[in-house]
Parts: sequence; structure tokens; C-alpha cells
Amino acid sequence: MTNHLDEYSQTGADWRAALRRNNHRTYIIIGLFFLIYCGIGLLVDMYLYASAYPRATLPDLFKALITFQLFPVVTMIMLIIAAVSLLISYALYDKLMLLGTEYHEITPETARNNDELRLYHVVEEMKIAAGLRYMPRVFIIDANYMNAFASGYSEKSAMVAITRGLMEKLNRDELQAVMAHELSHVRHLDIKLTLTASLLANLSIMVLDILFYNMIFSSRSGENRSRNSLAAIIMVLRYLLPIINVLLLLYLSRTREMMADAGAVELTRSNEPLATALIKIHDDHVEHREEYSADYQHTLHETVRREAYIFDPLEAGIQDTTSINDLFSTHPSLKARLKALGFNKKL
Repeated sequence: MTNHLDEYSQTGADWRAALRRNNHRTYIIIGLFFLIYCGIGLLVDMYLYASAYPRATLPDLFKALITFQLFPVVTMIMLIIAAVSLLISYALYDKLMLLGTEYHEITPETARNNDELRLYHVVEEMKIAAGLRYMPRVFIIDANYMNAFASGYSEKSAMVAITRGLMEKLNRDELQAVMAHELSHVRHLDIKLTLTASLLANLSIMVLDILFYNMIFSSRSGENRSRNSLAAIIMVLRYLLPIINVLLLLYLSRTREMMADAGAVELTRSNEPLATALIKIHDDHVEHREEYSADYQHTLHETVRREAYIFDPLEAGIQDTTSINDLFSTHPSLKARLKALGFNKKL
């Protein structure tokens, strides 16, 4: 049997440090999204109050809003909208993740063969190792390509889904490592964090767009310096904010993938199974590029699942992409992930 790590030399890797480092980065990113979202709300409030107080400077308006001398109406409404939107998204997210696929749920009673029963037992083992209180629901997606994802905003709502191709082509240790990766997403609350960040990013852009077009078509103008200064800021942010949000979301996604890889090593106590699984998944996508390209493209809502997958199909050239480096990728490159796991390509 081919050893998929023969082309790699093993070096040291501190998965505990990787977990701490990436967790710290994650909360910085989430904090930035929250500050941006509140900042847009305050910007709208300042723009509206600038008409009522034409002599007030921008610092005066900002100070009055954050000290509640002027009530930040729009900011508070935006926070309420975000909270309601998050609750609705949490309730529907699991169903959205499986849309467009042919799938069935596995339990010990409904497993159709030994492979499915083995998968259920592997998830159960990793659930115990991860210290989760609830058993995630386990789904098989009827697809030849090798991939998997986790979903659920809490331990109680957690689910893992794995394609039939991945289940059949990995050995037990590799399957265990992949499930450890997915349950690490659940344990680290990755789904909740990434969904929150995405929602805040989208809502902030929507509000900024409304403000931008209101400013463009507004008949009010004149010598109001504060309002004119705000108009210039809005104009710049209208084109800059979407780029900033995309880069932050992609960085957040890559960070959480690296954390899940480190979490898999923590749970399985070995870096080799996940490394060989990632190499197998990558090589399988390259070998069956045309077949899998058709499969992915003919399966609805794959864009919803792309960020959640353990392996990004774009990395193997399944679809055309304008990405020129990891800066514009949802996942770290295979090389970067293997290096973090302690394996470097031999020269």
C-alpha cells in the first residue's frame, strides 16, 4: 500500500500553540466585525443628526452618541435586526446546509451496511473524546467526491455530513481524523462564529448601500461641513468596506480550518491520519477532476457548503477561480495545512 507521506519529511508541530494562536486571531476578527457593524450604525446616526445640528462637528456628534446625549436610534435598531436575523439563521442553517444533496441520516438502527455503522461508531468515539454532551446527527451524502462538513450553532444542534466517496476511500484512522476535525468545529463553536461574522458583514453593507443611495438622491446640501465630511466618508466606505469584509471573512475561515486541524490532532493524538486523509482527498479530486467538476456544478447550493467543507474543491482546480494566493482562499493550501501538522515536502 502506498504511503502518502513518503514525499514529506516530518518536523515538529505544536498543536496546542496553534489552537491558542488561531483562537486569539478569531476573536480579534469577530471583534472587528462587531466594531465595523456598530460603526456603520453610528455613521448613519451622525449623518441624520448632522441635519438637526448643522453647527456640530463630527467629534461633537460622535461623543454625543456614544455618551447617549443623543440617542443612537439607528445603531440600536441595527443591533436588534442583527439579533433577530441571527436567531432565524441559527434555526434554519442546518436545513440550508443539506439543500440540493441526496442524503440520509445514519443511526445504529438505520445503517445500511458495515461502512455506515463504522462511521457512526467513529463519530461516537470522537464525540466522547471531544467531551461533547450530545451525539451529533450523522448524515451520508450520496456523492462520489471526498468531502465532509459540520453544522449546528450548538452542541445540541450539531450534525456532521460526509460523502459516500470519502467514507469508502478512507481507512478507519483517517476517517476518525476527519470526524475529529469536524467535531472540533462544533467544539470550537466555529459555525456560530462564522455565521455571525457573515451576517454582520452582509447587514453592514446593506445599511451602507441604503445610506449611500439616500445621500446620492437627497436634495439636502449646502454649507453643512459635518454632513459633507460624512458624505465623503460614506463614498469611500461604499467601495472599500466590501473588500475589507471579504478579506476578513476569508481569513476567519482559514483560521478556523487550521484550528480544526489542530483539534483533530488533539483528539486523535496523532498527526499522521489527518495528513494522509488530506493528501488522499486532494489527490482524488485531482485524479477525477472532470467527473467531480460535473458533480459539484450539478449539485445545488454548493456555494453554501464550500466554506464548511474540509476540502475546498477550488484548490484542486475543480472550478475556475481568480484566486492568486491564500489571501483569497476559504481554506489554507494543502502545503500550509501539512506544514502546520508537521510535514514538509521533500526537495
